[in-house]
Amino acid sequence: MKIVVLGASGHGQVVADILFQMWTKGREMEIVGFLDDDASLHGTRVLGLPVLGPLADLPAVPHECVIVGIGDNAARAKVFADLKAARKHFVTAIHPSAVLAPDVVVGLGAVLCAGAVANPGARIGENAILNTCASIDHHCVLEAGVHVAPGAHLAGNVHVGEGALVGVGACAVPGVRIGAWSVVGAGAAVTRDVPERATVAGVPAKQL
Repeated sequence: MKIVVLGASGHGQVVADILFQMWTKGREMEIVGFLDDDASLHGTRVLGLPVLGPLADLPAVPHECVIVGIGDNAARAKVFADLKAARKHFVTAIHPSAVLAPDVVVGLGAVLCAGAVANPGARIGENAILNTCASIDHHCVLEAGVHVAPGAHLAGNVHVGEGALVGVGACAVPGVRIGAWSVVGAGAAVTRDVPERATVAGVPAKQL
């Protein structure tokens, strides 16, 4: 399985490393390289892999699957939607150290980083990120394109809307809803519902 990673910066490198760790555990795959719109990276090597050109060059690069390694939620969502419209095949990246209950549902193109935990009944949408040592407890729902940042923890039955960002080290009490395209600041404690496209921060979290 030949895979191209779209995005060669920090998150893209994390994604490539997860794929490498999956390969060491017996998954049959070949990471062809990166595509990135930063022209200064073209022709260089990142993690020993070539940066082959801009994203628009994808049709010219031999591949079978793609994965989006872009950290920014809005940019990642746009690229993912374009690839889906082009009927590309997506690979899902799950680090071998991630812990998933048997009934957890993981969508296409999602990324689960080292030490991530998803407990029974959880659903992780396509193109979502459950980052390093983040956890979602029973029956949590992450909609498409959500990013739960490193060290964030969601208690049971938390629903996170499309494209929302839960910042580094943030937490949420059971049953709250975090609206689509909202931002929960680093270290915040969400104790009540967060409206769509709102930004909240603090302990307890309050809308800015």
